[in-house]
Amino acid sequence: MNKILYHTMALSYGAYFNSLALFSPSLAAKKALNLFSTPRRGRVLPHQEQFLTNAKGKMVFINGLGIQTYHWSGDNETVLLMHGWESNAFRWRNLIEALLERRFNILAFDAPGHGYSEGNMLNLPIYSDSAKQIIKMYKPQYIIGHSMGGLATIHHQYQNPNTSIQKIVSLGAPAELSQLMEHYQDLLKFNNKVLQGIDNYLYEHYSFRIKDISTPIYAQSIAKPGLIIHDKEDTITPFKASESLHQNWENSQLIATSGLGHSLHQDEINQKIADFLSS
Repeated sequence: MNKILYHTMALSYGAYFNSLALFSPSLAAKKALNLFSTPRRGRVLPHQEQFLTNAKGKMVFINGLGIQTYHWSGDNETVLLMHGWESNAFRWRNLIEALLERRFNILAFDAPGHGYSEGNMLNLPIYSDSAKQIIKMYKPQYIIGHSMGGLATIHHQYQNPNTSIQKIVSLGAPAELSQLMEHYQDLLKFNNKVLQGIDNYLYEHYSFRIKDISTPIYAQSIAKPGLIIHDKEDTITPFKASESLHQNWENSQLIATSGLGHSLHQDEINQKIADFLSS
């Protein structure tokens, strides 16, 4: 029943955007992009509270929003963790344990609209800029991003190549915004006029077009070493996204798993990440 209701709502939104585009393509595009950027989940759940509360750091303010940071103290290099869409810093609990065994100093934050952070929207420019400000403040040497967090990590490195970051880890990250938009359009069944409006809106407000967001293109200019991990059976983000990223990132290694899913929480993955950062 929930799937039927979700599908019906999606089609209703698409029909609304199509109708609105007849009179104002720009307004239809804005509303469609706002919906695309609004998470439905990701706030802290009761079973996550204690783990996160025990590690709460400063609430830092970025672009007028309070962003909740977390800190697990260690004597070695600082590692910054960036979670994915509709998630929060709790998703790193298993990796944090593995990194603490190697005495890494660990920093994480909840993206805008997620966890304990303020806001109700998240998109790539917002997330990438949040990372930029956090990196300026805390100067981590290593950065790890999962899913959308991985996309934002690569996007940030492309835009800001000369920061404190020395190693990058990408887990199950998408490669092309165009593919995400194709899925969004197929889900809601909005027409190409709405899609073109979204493309124009992004260019007018963020100075890029849908086709410009591409981790394989970004990777061609990234010199820092990278570890890419992706499951071949990932049903959320296709494995070919990381294959393409690896092919274009000269100083990277790709670990292809099978049957571990999109989340990549397993001990064997965490140990490979810790080995890469320790090497």
